[in-house]
Amino acid sequence: MNLDTAVLEDYLDEEPVDDSYGSLGEFRLVGHGKVASDNCGRWLRFKGCIRADLHDRIAVNGENFKGKAFIRIIHHSCDRPSCPVCFKSGWAVRQAEKIEMRLAEGSKRFGLVEHIVASVPLKDYGLKFESLRNRIVKVLAVRGVVGGVLIFHGFRYNVRHQWYWSPHFHVLGFVLGGYGRCRGCKKGCVGCAGFEGRTRREFERDGYIVKVLGKRKTVFGTAWYQLNHSTVRVDVARCHVATWFGVCSYRKLKVTVEKKKDLCPICGEELVRLHYIGVQRIVRERGEHGYVCSFVDDLVDVDGSPNWCESSSGSYDYGSCFDTYGYFER
Repeated sequence: MNLDTAVLEDYLDEEPVDDSYGSLGEFRLVGHGKVASDNCGRWLRFKGCIRADLHDRIAVNGENFKGKAFIRIIHHSCDRPSCPVCFKSGWAVRQAEKIEMRLAEGSKRFGLVEHIVASVPLKDYGLKFESLRNRIVKVLAVRGVVGGVLIFHGFRYNVRHQWYWSPHFHVLGFVLGGYGRCRGCKKGCVGCAGFEGRTRREFERDGYIVKVLGKRKTVFGTAWYQLNHSTVRVDVARCHVATWFGVCSYRKLKVTVEKKKDLCPICGEELVRLHYIGVQRIVRERGEHGYVCSFVDDLVDVDGSPNWCESSSGSYDYGSCFDTYGYFER
């Protein structure tokens, strides 16, 4: 069973798209640069939970976890947005976790996080990126978007399954007074004091289309998905795809970022590094037939021999635990 698959499905707010190539000048879709190193995406270690005493329960789908260990396969990541191997499962995941944590702190003061899209009118397509970003922050401010994180998208995806240049920003942030009064309203009153009234009036002045999308399933999932199709500048050595503004800027919102704990989805205990001492082959490389990023396995073999044990924290699990054909040995 791949427990992570069910979790990830809950994260996604939109259908996946084909990650075909898109670039214009110094702008490029993330994940379309050079692979940073030979280690990118390589199997690194196993993590998991062998607290079988806490796993004596039955899942919603009827699967019994009694006597089972939960296993997660960990791969090396360079955490670079341009790396085609690491951008989606490494960089985007870590960025989304940071976004989720920072916005969770902001929610304590500014309410519900909303997913907003600000589209640039054709007349401003020629602006330098720094000027365009500053313009977007002002456009959002007059509509009552007081702060959040900006994720730049230089391209859109059309019905012919092609990327084309159409700069816009996805925003996860906070609306002054909230969006509750407008959500579900069918009137679309231009004179309304709510967000929909403000954005319609301002559109007549500046031509920027700013829309609040439907309720999110998770902040992490929305951020992760939007990062997957964001745009990176290749003319900047350390390009920050996600940037903060307004009440969520680093100057105004102080957040102590704690490392997110990796917890067992069965019992909630923190995952530890594991060593495999069983005899069955485990597919551990992405792209191989039968690969899953996480699964449950018998803690002990039919003859009572253990399959998994906790590994020492000072060493990786390379080499010594499997033979040249990829079969793990006791």
